[in-house]
Amino acid sequence: MSDPASRPAAEVTHTVAGGVAYLTLNRPEALNAITPAQRDVLIGLLGDASADPTIRAVVLTGTGRGFCAGADLRGGGAATGDERVAGDVARMIRLGAQRLIAAVLDCEKPVIAAVNGTAAGLGAHLALACDLVLAAESARFIEVFVRRGLVPDGGGAYLLPRLVGPRRAKELMFFGDALSAAEAERLGLVNRTVPDGELEKTAREWAERLAAGPTRALALTKQLVNASLDSDRATAFAAEATAQEINMTTEDAREGVASFVERRSPEYRGR
Repeated sequence: MSDPASRPAAEVTHTVAGGVAYLTLNRPEALNAITPAQRDVLIGLLGDASADPTIRAVVLTGTGRGFCAGADLRGGGAATGDERVAGDVARMIRLGAQRLIAAVLDCEKPVIAAVNGTAAGLGAHLALACDLVLAAESARFIEVFVRRGLVPDGGGAYLLPRLVGPRRAKELMFFGDALSAAEAERLGLVNRTVPDGELEKTAREWAERLAAGPTRALALTKQLVNASLDSDRATAFAAEATAQEINMTTEDAREGVASFVERRSPEYRGR
């Protein structure tokens, strides 16, 4: 999905083609368990994608057999034992995993997760925070925290109930069983499951369709849908009206209306 000649030694590779930014976790030997450095790179690249008008969609994937096996617990982190100070863990989560998930949710471009293998713990939440999720048939989703005696973090208790309801979310988090890609699709965690060999192609096709769309309208739509789950009806309706007011000032909105009147296909430019 990314150009092999592009920063081959980087732990996150970043390429842009056809208005799509491809972000690839590149630590296959560790099933792409995410380090603090990788996390910060991803947050920066997602912020850059929001601000760059030439980028109109983002694809997030991994190399090797894993999408992301969660946070790299072997690579350092919060102090343990006598070295730990009250507040260290909360601060680490707030400035680390939660900041990463927020960067995906707040990205102003649609983000597709192309889940090529195991997505566990924070890795599962990273995928679920994306706007669309494609999964290879061999992919698995695991709420692994309970296996380590931990509370789910990285926004899991926020994301999962909104996707599958509280009872199913509790089942997944209480037992920590591996969920196949097909079962994840059945539950609504995945948009589509595809054969392993077709994941890259399908992700590229979806991303290119998004990149050819009305970028600002998609950004506002994403914002409306994400906010609706925390809003009452009056607030959601007011936000919808405001979003449409803002959107009607864009060139793409004018092009969309004009193309309908003129009975032709629209040509959106992302502005």
